[in-house]
Amino acid sequence: MTNKFRTPGYHPIRKLKVILSGLHIAVVTDFSVAYKVILSIPVLSGSFFLRQWVDISLILLAMGLMLISELFNSAIEVLCDFVEPQHNKRIGVIKDIAAAATGLSIMVWAAILIIESIRLLKLQ
Repeated sequence: MTNKFRTPGYHPIRKLKVILSGLHIAVVTDFSVAYKVILSIPVLSGSFFLRQWVDISLILLAMGLMLISELFNSAIEVLCDFVEPQHNKRIGVIKDIAAAATGLSIMVWAAILIIESIRLLKLQ
């Protein structure tokens, strides 16, 4: 495997475009990703408006971890469906484990959004 930084064809800007493209695809095609981004934006905006920098960091961290787990879950589901289109008990277990990891991150994300929303409403 060659070093990415020494390879003449490596461009960090191209990598950023791939990242943004993947996120765009996930938001447009996966409702579970889209609504979580939409719910996070007002709380994040309120924290920014009120200059609550620690809260902004916490919300960004929770949002990032939730999106990462959601994207991994979606990728695992698509890969499992590609590998085994028919119903398979072992594939079901794999999908359930991925969904459990995502579910835990969603619970943490939701708790942080609720706590921060309540704090923001008290500050106004």
